[in-house]
Amino acid sequence: MDTITAKRHIFSMLDVDGDGVISRQEYLDRPEQAAKALGSADDDPLLAVARMAHERVFASMDADQDGRVTFTEYAAWAGEAAFDDVCRPALGSLFDLADTDSDGHLDREEFTRLRHALGNPADNARAAFDALDEDGDGRVDRDAYLGQIRTFVTEGSSSMAQALHTHHN
Repeated sequence: MDTITAKRHIFSMLDVDGDGVISRQEYLDRPEQAAKALGSADDDPLLAVARMAHERVFASMDADQDGRVTFTEYAAWAGEAAFDDVCRPALGSLFDLADTDSDGHLDREEFTRLRHALGNPADNARAAFDALDEDGDGRVDRDAYLGQIRTFVTEGSSSMAQALHTHHN
């Protein structure tokens, strides 16, 4: 897969209603959806961090500041600098919400619940967990998770993304 195809996959996940744009509301609903699926309270400090991080990402993505991100805006924006500057903190904040014991790792259930809340089928999330859990200890660490997402965005391929975007029975 190339980077433009990878960006299309990500864009289509973020464009929840499929209307060809990522609305501000669609994007800013992500932390709420993850928190709800993970059983976090509305007043969880980690949710507040996630909300702020997602606000920064949306403001950064929305080049013309019209409250809607087109694929053209997204494709021009998405890359190493955007990932390192604003996406890593936002995605890390969602990881932290899922990391119920705050040990810097997700077990299979935490990982699956997080990825399912973000729009991936549960079977794909389980396969992605297996791809990430290279040492078979039943845990995925934060840096490995974020590194796989960065690789997908910047290079068009990662073992986690391949599992997330492949049909599994």
